[in-house]
Amino acid sequence: MDPHEKQQQAVALAYGSNDAAPRVVAKGRGLLAEAIIERANAAGVYVHESPELVSLLMQIDLDQHIPPELYRAVAELLAWLYHLDHGAMEDALRPAAHDTPPA
Repeated sequence: MDPHEKQQQAVALAYGSNDAAPRVVAKGRGLLAEAIIERANAAGVYVHESPELVSLLMQIDLDQHIPPELYRAVAELLAWLYHLDHGAMEDALRPAAHDTPPA
């Protein structure tokens, strides 16, 4: 590996109904990062690329909640994911204009 080339990094977050905030459940560099991404893809979990956010999340210990300073950035990411999940479903359920019965 070229010493000037930055290793791939990955962080996995989990957010349950009993959690006060999302928490870091996996993180790693290189081969471990690739494995985290592969498992997410295999499980149908969206993978979002944001080097700046990953860099900040890499500083958080495993099983720790994200700090309040990152709430907004992670909330925006979660809103984006929610829109992808539910927006696509709503689009699929919405009848096309030509399918609407005449009045």
